Amino acid sequence: MKTIAFFNNKGGVGKTTLVYHFSFMLAELGYRCLAVDLDPQTNLTSMFLSDDQLSGIYENEKERPTILEAIKPLDSGIGDIKQAMIHPITDNIGLLAGDLELSMFEDKLSENWGKCNDGDEAAFRIISSFYRIIDEAGRKMDADFCVIDIGPNFSAINRATLIAADFVVVPMAADLFSLQGLKNIGTRLDKWRKEWNKRKTENPASDLKLPSSSITPLGYVIMQHGIKESRPVKSYLKWANRIPRVFVEMVLKGHLDKDLTVEVDENCLSLLKHYHSLIPMAMESKKPIFFLKPADGAIGAHLSAVKNAYSDFKNLTEKIIAKIKEYENLKN
Repeated sequence: MKTIAFFNNKGGVGKTTLVYHFSFMLAELGYRCLAVDLDPQTNLTSMFLSDDQLSGIYENEKERPTILEAIKPLDSGIGDIKQAMIHPITDNIGLLAGDLELSMFEDKLSENWGKCNDGDEAAFRIISSFYRIIDEAGRKMDADFCVIDIGPNFSAINRATLIAADFVVVPMAADLFSLQGLKNIGTRLDKWRKEWNKRKTENPASDLKLPSSSITPLGYVIMQHGIKESRPVKSYLKWANRIPRVFVEMVLKGHLDKDLTVEVDENCLSLLKHYHSLIPMAMESKKPIFFLKPADGAIGAHLSAVKNAYSDFKNLTEKIIAKIKEYENLKN
């Protein structure tokens, strides 16, 4: 199973919507996908599940079948992780539901990060808890891919999640703040990768499976692509065409000999349009926009946009899969 985290410390770029649609397109292409909601806001869970299903989970006073339940013994100091419940979405998609109270685990993750340097086995169990829960769930459902949604910050939760990821995709908007966020991501990922690789050497439990912390950046996706009358708008181009250089230099730690536009940058995985009224239509129907039918309200121009969306997400998903295979071939 290959694990892909979608992350940007700039919020509001459409990250969760991207994760949701990517998961469905993986399934559409015949892959088994484990979707994991590690954003305490639980927006991904809300997109996947119906109101009745959400009520059944979060109004359960005895126990909540979320990822939080799987770390409770560890958090309470009375045991290790336990198996997380996988909520079936389709035959090929399973969900580990998020939890608003996940943020309460933040302090424990933060204080035990440093303790790993001292060879504290309990600290290693806590820091690796997300990785081990995901790994076990992925094996249980025989997943090809795990797709993780995380919040837009540099929290201890995100650090523990990202060191568990094989790959990272960065959703972006073409604006100043997304560009600044991209610079921050490059610095922080590099720092966390190095720190975890150093800590792993102090692990006293040889039987404890730990994440490799490869955290390989696959590329970026520009959301709400700035197109007007089939041509990019000037304000969009001002920021968009600065992304290729920043991504190479700050995230990949490389060098560009010349400036590139996003249209020709190989690190640009996709330029996804703003689908406007299709999004609320899809939310109401509890399905991806590319599966909308006339019965859902997708008629006329909407139906044409649905077909375009299918093509866009299919191309994005195939490009991500191809990049992963390329990295795997280079490793071997």
